[in-house]
Order: sequence, then structure tokens, then C-alpha cells
Amino acid sequence: MGKTVMPNIEVVETSPNSFSVTVHGQHVTVHQVSVKPEYAQALIQPQPALAALVSASFAFLLDHESNSSILRSFDLSVIERYFPEYPKAIARYFSS
Repeated sequence: MGKTVMPNIEVVETSPNSFSVTVHGQHVTVHQVSVKPEYAQALIQPQPALAALVSASFAFLLDHESNSSILRSFDLSVIERYFPEYPKAIARYFSS
């Protein structure tokens, strides 16, 4: 039987509104993510810290695909292009 590895998400702010995200799952992947503050504000209220939003967004993505399938570099707003339910679903990832 294969062992299931629950991914661990590590978010580090590299510059204002930009983050390096390392996902430790079956494979370790590193992603560069940018967040426009006005997008974050429109996405969820009250606005969480951007790093928390990035972490929650990766939890959402990992529920839909493996970390090796996630783009290596993207703006957070790109997620809803692939997953239209993202804006409505993201709030649930803060209460879990």
C-alpha cells in the first residue's frame, strides 16, 4: 500500500505582495505567487494577511490537484480562471 503524504505549505514573503511557496508533499515544489491587494480585498472580507490568503489558496488548490500540477509562477487571480468556484470557496479555507 502506498503511503499518503499530507502536504505541508510554507509561505514566505519575498517582497511586498510577492511570496515564495514551498509545498512539501510526495514531491517538494516551489512556487512564486503575487497578490494584488485590491484583488485580495475584493476576494474576502475582512481582508486577511496576504500570506494567510496565499496559504489558504494553496490548500484550495491541493484539494483540486497535486502540487506538481500547480503553476510554478502566477498571480493569485489566475486561480479562478482554472477553478471558477475559487472566489466563493476560499472563505471556507480560513475556518478549517
